[in-house]
Amino acid sequence: MKLPRSVNNWISLVGATVAIVSLFMIVFLVVIATIFKQGSYYLGLVSYIILPVFLIMGLLMIPIGMIRKIRLERKGKPEGPKWPLIDFNNYRHRNAFMIFSTGTALFLLLTAVGSYEAFHYTESVEFCGLLCHRVMKPEYTAYQNSPHARVACVECHVGSGANWYVRSKLSGLYQVYATVFNIYPRPIPTPISNLRPARETCEECHWPQKFYAYQDVTEKHFLTDNNLEWDITLRLKVGAQYSALGLRKGIHWHINPDVKIEYKPGTENRENIPWVRYTSRTTGKSKTFITQDSVLTEDQLNALETRVMDCMDCHNRPSHDFEPASYFVDYGMTAGIIPKNLPDMKFIAMDALSTRFSTTDSSVQNIHDVITKYYQDFYQDLAQSDTGKILINKAISGVTSQFEKNVFPQMKVWAKEYPNHIGHIEFNGCFRCHDDQHKSDDGSVITRDCNLCHLIVAQGEPAHLEVGTIQDSLEFKHPIDIDDKWKTILCVQCHKEL
Repeated sequence: MKLPRSVNNWISLVGATVAIVSLFMIVFLVVIATIFKQGSYYLGLVSYIILPVFLIMGLLMIPIGMIRKIRLERKGKPEGPKWPLIDFNNYRHRNAFMIFSTGTALFLLLTAVGSYEAFHYTESVEFCGLLCHRVMKPEYTAYQNSPHARVACVECHVGSGANWYVRSKLSGLYQVYATVFNIYPRPIPTPISNLRPARETCEECHWPQKFYAYQDVTEKHFLTDNNLEWDITLRLKVGAQYSALGLRKGIHWHINPDVKIEYKPGTENRENIPWVRYTSRTTGKSKTFITQDSVLTEDQLNALETRVMDCMDCHNRPSHDFEPASYFVDYGMTAGIIPKNLPDMKFIAMDALSTRFSTTDSSVQNIHDVITKYYQDFYQDLAQSDTGKILINKAISGVTSQFEKNVFPQMKVWAKEYPNHIGHIEFNGCFRCHDDQHKSDDGSVITRDCNLCHLIVAQGEPAHLEVGTIQDSLEFKHPIDIDDKWKTILCVQCHKEL
């Protein structure tokens, strides 16, 4: 089969070779992945993104080479037609046209299929979490242990619609650039601005019209004083006491459609909130609360961004929560991953986790060394017994596994870097506004009353549990006797993660 002479040039031949080899490799890899179920997330990157680029480049080289050769042949000859002449009576032209038209149809078909597969590949959890393994390992690990572990990343980070899809891919281009040239920040900052509205993501599943009443939650904590157990059962006022009352009361009153809560964050991470405004949508009346220790002038306050409160202002770590050490050690001991019958386990675990290292390996080695040395020095008989060795090894393994789920030294990821606004123990959370310091002109205060959001149903050591009644809740009792200091200072002042 003869083709026009212009095809006989090294650029077109190289392009044709690259295109054919790329096409063969794409088909081969897709067959392997589809039929034999072999490959990894890197295979999709090669099959649907990298090789198609080479295929297109090869195809473009063919006409480029042909045009270049035609121009070279015309040099020194009389001026001829500027556009190529196609004559179907010439068998060379017919052959070229048949190859071009057939190849174009096949290429368009493969392009449609490939684009579809590439779209789904870039929307997959593996693409988001595993492709840039070092960079996204903290977020991917936390995601796998979150309540949203079966919700695809793009469901929250992108959502539906072409507009946000394009925006996310354009943003991803810079992220790829930053990863390739190793200029990405450590830790990766939490995206706060330019987020898709919560009503277009969270509320697609969490139907706001479906109201919930009170919910009971029981937590178990261990004190550093010889692993003393301390249980507390909270009746969370998620909604009103009766579900029929909807959002008239309770924690989710903040998103009641009849009210509007606005605030001005004093810092970029919204950890400091000096200004809050409540507006009744039914009466139109509003009330502004300003923190008493604010050093900002009225002009400075007016210059701050005003936000309408939504889900993400409290639920800011729905899928990528990094627990503080005290929390994940308590969890491990409760679950039996870390042996609670090993003396001073909570104390020495916290001691082993108190020092920061630059790598996971050095951190894990420190956990091993600190725990081993402690029991060898202070519980020699236990450390030398067979039972003790088993318990100590289990403790080291348990603390290490919990550490590796929540701390990533290479990326400088510690809980302190990612505050969780739910609660008020390790981070300010609710107390960013509910601190008794935000006051209005008429003397009203945004109270920090514990019973505003939850009631204490039971608390204390399991063997001596103090239990309230259905009508009467308990006053909080601090596990360690600190008198009434807990009433005058914020929890975070003592519990703040290092």
